[in-house]
Amino acid sequence: MSDAARGLEYRYVGPAELRSLVRPEAVGTGIRSAADLEGRLCALPPEETAEPFTFVVDPAGVLRLAARRSEHVVCAGGGTVLAAGEMGFRRESGRWVVAEVSNQSTGYCPDTTSWAAVAEALDAAGIAHPGGFTHEVVFRRCPGCGELGIVRDGDYFCVFCGAGLPEEWNVDGVRRPRRPDA
Repeated sequence: MSDAARGLEYRYVGPAELRSLVRPEAVGTGIRSAADLEGRLCALPPEETAEPFTFVVDPAGVLRLAARRSEHVVCAGGGTVLAAGEMGFRRESGRWVVAEVSNQSTGYCPDTTSWAAVAEALDAAGIAHPGGFTHEVVFRRCPGCGELGIVRDGDYFCVFCGAGLPEEWNVDGVRRPRRPDA
C-alpha cells in the first residue's frame, strides 16, 4: 500500500444512532478484482446498477460497496476508512468501469486527498476509473462553534456562526503509523 493510502484514516463522525445499525452481515461487499465487481453488479437488477453505490476503502485498502441508501458506517463495519463516498459504474467495452465517484460521506467527511486510496484500491482490482473525484466535497469543522460544514464555491466561512474555516482538512482523522518496511 502506498504512503498516500496509508497516510490518514477517517473516523466516523456522524450520528451515534446510525452506528447502531452496524451488523457483520451488512458490511459492504469487498471488491478485490474486476471479476468481483462483475459478479456484484451482474447479480443486481439494472435499476440498481444505474445509480451510484455507497463505498468505502477499508484500512486494508479494499474497496467495499453497498447499496446507495446504505450508511457509510454500516458499509465499513463501524471502523475507520481510508476513503468514503459514492461511486457509479457503466459498461464500457464489455466491462464495468467507474463513471463517477465522489467523497460525499457526511458520516466520515473525508478530505479530497482520500482520492489516493480510492485510486489505489481500484488499480489493485484492475478497474478503470477517472483520474480523480468527479465531484469533490470539501468538509471542514468550524473552530468557532464546532459544527461540521461543507465549503461551497471556495467560501471558507461557517454557515452556522460566520467564523472563518481553515483551508486544511480538520474534521477528525488519525495518522496511520508508518510500517518499518515502507
